[in-house]
Amino acid sequence: MDRGVMRETTRDFVKYYNPKLHGELRLDTNTNVLGSNPAAAKYLKEHSWDLNGYPNTYSDGLRSALAELYGLEMDNIIAGNGSDEMLDVVFKTFTNMGDNSVVPVPSYTLYDYFVKLNGGKAIEVDLTEDFQLDVDAMVKQDAKIAIMPSPNNPTGNCFRPKDIEEVLSRFNGIVVVDEAYAEYSDNPFVKRVEEFDNLVVLRTFSKAYAMAALRVGYAVTNKKLSDMMICVKIPYSLNMVSEGAAIAAVKDQEFVRKSVQMVREQRPKLDAGLRKLGFETFPSDSNFIMARSPIDHKVLVDGLKERGVLIRDFGAKRRTENCVRTTVGTAEDNALLLEKAEEVISGCR
Repeated sequence: MDRGVMRETTRDFVKYYNPKLHGELRLDTNTNVLGSNPAAAKYLKEHSWDLNGYPNTYSDGLRSALAELYGLEMDNIIAGNGSDEMLDVVFKTFTNMGDNSVVPVPSYTLYDYFVKLNGGKAIEVDLTEDFQLDVDAMVKQDAKIAIMPSPNNPTGNCFRPKDIEEVLSRFNGIVVVDEAYAEYSDNPFVKRVEEFDNLVVLRTFSKAYAMAALRVGYAVTNKKLSDMMICVKIPYSLNMVSEGAAIAAVKDQEFVRKSVQMVREQRPKLDAGLRKLGFETFPSDSNFIMARSPIDHKVLVDGLKERGVLIRDFGAKRRTENCVRTTVGTAEDNALLLEKAEEVISGCR
């Protein structure tokens, strides 16, 4: 049977990035290189659960803990199975089949996936030469949703707050600001959701919180939009084990602070090391760096994999031609990456 049996908007889908692993150093997923969140790990070690019982329908315990963290109310927050579920809920709540959504290029590759999955069309708007928002181009589109990650993945930079504010004021639809990496940056919008009637902020426990395996994410917005979204979200989608671990992590912020500080110390050192090898690096406000490779991107990525280091290849995509992305590791991780990169580059000269 051919792909004609699939929903028309999904027929060109391909599998997501899924490398075969053989014990490599993973600098390709932007998870926390310091390892598992200790408060969450302690919770999992010390607790047991009634596996026959359902979790709380809408994860009220976690929503309450997050509301306290941000100085908001529980009803500002929707929690679920990773921020990817929250993306899906946004489109399911606010778009009809055939509606347009505005997606900046380059940005997170799964935005197009979720737009098409929900029967919509993604209108791609190029970022400026310095990877900032082209506000006029975004707001003039006939679209229901405008979505942007800040810090941006894969470029690493934050968008200017005044530009995001201008999009919020001028765009006639829902504006989604994806703050998956915002713990590493300044000027987040997560505490400002009540200022705007059309803002939805997405957050995750997969990055700075070092809990990617447990799949916990959440959306933060004003109470009117939150009420709409929580009615659409699948009940019970966040399991009780993950919710409990996330609550423990929220209540112990020291690990997040330590993780952010490590990145801020190591990022300029890694940037300098990459430039010394001939990379063109781009400014980052996150826990990763995008850089244009001095040799063919595929040769570099494959050569590093052969030497036990994984980084992410964006070199075949528009606007990130010959570029790769690496997580900022520990001093030891970064030294190994630079050593192996030098070996690969030297072998091409």
